[in-house]
Amino acid sequence: MKQLVVVWSLAIVCAPAFARAQGPPRPAADAAAVDEGIPIDSPLVRARCGSCHKSDDKGRMTRISYRRATPENWERTIKRMVALNHATLTPDDARGILKYLTDHNGLAPEELRPIAYEGERRAVEYSYTADETTANLCTSCHTMARVLSERRTKEEWELLIAMHRGYYPLVDTQPMNGGQGFMRSGGRGGRGGRGAEPRPTPTAQTAPAPGDSASDRPPDERHPIERALEHLEKALPFVTSEWSAWSAAMQSPKLAGRWAVVGSQVGAGPIYGVVTVAADASAPDTFTTEIRYTVARTGESVTRSGKAFVFTGYQWRGRATDWRETLFVERDWKQMWGRWFTGAYDETGIDVTLTRMTSEPIVLGASVSAVKTGSNAQAVRIFGANLPASVRPDDIGFGQGVKVSRVVGARPDELSIEVDVSPTAPVGARDVSIAGAVKPAIFVVYDKIDGIRVVPQAGMARVGGAVYPKQLQQFQAVGISNGPDGKPDTADDLNLGIVDVKWSLEEYPATFGDDDAQYVGVLDQKGLFTPNVDGPNPKRTGNRNNIGDVWVVAEVPASTLRARAHLLVTVPLYMNWFADEVK
Repeated sequence: MKQLVVVWSLAIVCAPAFARAQGPPRPAADAAAVDEGIPIDSPLVRARCGSCHKSDDKGRMTRISYRRATPENWERTIKRMVALNHATLTPDDARGILKYLTDHNGLAPEELRPIAYEGERRAVEYSYTADETTANLCTSCHTMARVLSERRTKEEWELLIAMHRGYYPLVDTQPMNGGQGFMRSGGRGGRGGRGAEPRPTPTAQTAPAPGDSASDRPPDERHPIERALEHLEKALPFVTSEWSAWSAAMQSPKLAGRWAVVGSQVGAGPIYGVVTVAADASAPDTFTTEIRYTVARTGESVTRSGKAFVFTGYQWRGRATDWRETLFVERDWKQMWGRWFTGAYDETGIDVTLTRMTSEPIVLGASVSAVKTGSNAQAVRIFGANLPASVRPDDIGFGQGVKVSRVVGARPDELSIEVDVSPTAPVGARDVSIAGAVKPAIFVVYDKIDGIRVVPQAGMARVGGAVYPKQLQQFQAVGISNGPDGKPDTADDLNLGIVDVKWSLEEYPATFGDDDAQYVGVLDQKGLFTPNVDGPNPKRTGNRNNIGDVWVVAEVPASTLRARAHLLVTVPLYMNWFADEVK
């Protein structure tokens, strides 16, 4: 398997295969739900899926017509149909079905925007506050964003829960009981530990009488599944105004052209370059790409070529060499944003924003993120597009106290200059202006480094290399200036970007006699942590695995500046249900 992703066992957004695709006739009371279905017009979907999913006289197919989802969620469903239900599909069939279902039974941009991080394989802290019961139930096994990547009819949400209870019987007594520790069958377990008395089967909540206050209402004794179902049906309905509007306005995006890319990679810093997009006649909404960018801090040049599909008119899914791309195409087709990522666990990534280029000059960024007061002949490279081929020092402005002393070289995509910074230059961000183009806050002027911070403040790696792949963790140290007020941790603090530090590991005393720092792995002087191999280690007491907790420490040489972050080194991802490979 080429790509492994951090996905735990229960795939809650997969369409249920456990329940029959064609159920009994629906009663008249369900006529409104039937009318919600989306007709399936694709001969391919009908031919490959129709043996199980029957069509009615309006072209609606059981199960399929009553669900909307992201490309990743539809992909999981297709994979499960092949793996468990013996659907026979060629790769071209699978791609065609995925494209059709995502375009016609997908999510609107505003439905996806809050959870775009899921498709970007980004590790974020996310709290679903709309309903605690639903959040506790679903996040026991996977992200809440996977649930929010779906829209279903009332019956489809019920059948989804039925699939979980059919495939994974323990869910009734573990995640799906909301931590209450009871079974409808009267089994034992729960908060009281082994042998605890079973909780009686709950009954539906009694409706409060008119005028009753909240304190007078009886507690909601319904099973957490019932409470979650009620919430899902209301919060994530099949029919929404957002989808109605988008499905009417959606069209194939016209993205061919040159796009300026600005990005940031932990450990490497900002990147600047150009992505050339060309329409591919092999299939609708298909594009080829040529990517060229420079790592600003080191000057390293990177070139990649790739191919991408756009689903639902705005969801870019691409692959360039061994990097995957997940981008959100804005409705005006002038900007795309998202993440490029690689690694066995998608852990290495670049946050990117692509802006459509015109003939006007554009400034993307600089090779430095901060310049010190009193410095002379400071070398700075300015990255952009359509920059003037002939430029004088006076044509480039940086504001108070910063003067361009010399133009070393000029190209349409890069200017090399030297700047002098006055000892009395005010500290703070500086805009740059060149040939009518302005880039706000291209760098900051500072007088001293008051502190450093390690990013991320909490990281995770997975041992591997013997049986399972390793998950790496990249760190970086950024400098902090207290800003004009001279006080730490205030609104005017200045981020000085990546600073050079000495990296080391220290013991994180989680248990008595800890020796994790000796065995968990190695941290190089670029801030990249590589974990040790998986499997028992005979050199450790008790033949333990090479897992544990450590501090990642950064120190600025010849100073007292020091910072640290917590690193958890844990076991491999032993089970990976339906890795995402949308491309």
